[in-house]
Amino acid sequence: MRTLVISDLHLGSLLDRDVLRRPQALAILESRVAQMDRLVLLGDTLELLEGRPAAAREAARPVLTTLGAALGSSGQVVVVPGNHDHALIRNWLSQRMKGGQPLRLSTQVPRGASELLDELCSWLAPAQVEVRYPGIWLGDGIFAMHGHYGDRHVLGALAWWGGDEPPEQLSVSDYERAPGADSGALTEAVASAMPDQLADGLELGAGLLRQAMLRGLPVAAKLPGAANVAAVAALVVEQGIHRRGFLPAIAEVSERLDIPAETVIFGHIHRRGPLSEDPEGMWTPAGADGPTLLNTGSWVYDSALVRPPGAGQNGYRPGGAVIIEDGKEPRSVDLLSGVADEVLRGRA
Repeated sequence: MRTLVISDLHLGSLLDRDVLRRPQALAILESRVAQMDRLVLLGDTLELLEGRPAAAREAARPVLTTLGAALGSSGQVVVVPGNHDHALIRNWLSQRMKGGQPLRLSTQVPRGASELLDELCSWLAPAQVEVRYPGIWLGDGIFAMHGHYGDRHVLGALAWWGGDEPPEQLSVSDYERAPGADSGALTEAVASAMPDQLADGLELGAGLLRQAMLRGLPVAAKLPGAANVAAVAALVVEQGIHRRGFLPAIAEVSERLDIPAETVIFGHIHRRGPLSEDPEGMWTPAGADGPTLLNTGSWVYDSALVRPPGAGQNGYRPGGAVIIEDGKEPRSVDLLSGVADEVLRGRA
């Protein structure tokens, strides 16, 4: 069994940041998918937090149709919703939790959980499609999840709205009920507790705010000193939030959910790894007793995080994936290393 895991496509993103709208990038991914038995879309396949579902549909359909055709009728696709496309399952998940039905580590979601989810699955034909949430077992001791549950631990007590430390063991439902540290996860958590009509209105308002912020990026990038500010921000994200915050947070999620995995694959932070230049122990933050972590990277070009050419390996450059093959250790790969930045860069 050969499995390709990709995450954070953000299809339909503003400013053309989602690189699979570039024919060259899509052709490379299509070629690699054709060599696989299974494709895992590990969250944020669609960009739905910007409040532009029609744009997401328009961008996603040709991409997913291409990938489904590359796999063929004997191939499998596993769709795992993330926080940016949580709306695919929000109403179904809300009803399930209100009904007291427990969520397992890999709960099977019906394709009809939402109209858009059913559409997404149909675009992947003729491949066989299943939907899982919040994660999926991909082999003996290999668990994959989008990773947004880690947001609950990065800012400590603030993520739990009460100041008290959460109990040592948590359930999937506990994570779904807890507001996240970022606006996207917070919106989803509040929306999940609301009637559908009010939740839709909340998401629309949050989407408009996100749109306004993104549309302002090209203007902000032209301001004096913007490059220096971006460089400092990128350093804070890499060294502070991700290395010292989010990687330990994912290990903590694994421990609190009691995930019996030797390897945990996740996405969400857009930082592929491990890279050969990463410090020893960076991807095993819990030590010998915890899992080895791998991150898929993303398929979004973020100019503030992508290093200039010649500056070493670039975990934030789009095109990351994880490959799993029988008898081999899962490995992180860069599928777009041969594509120039000028081809991939969006409008900001």
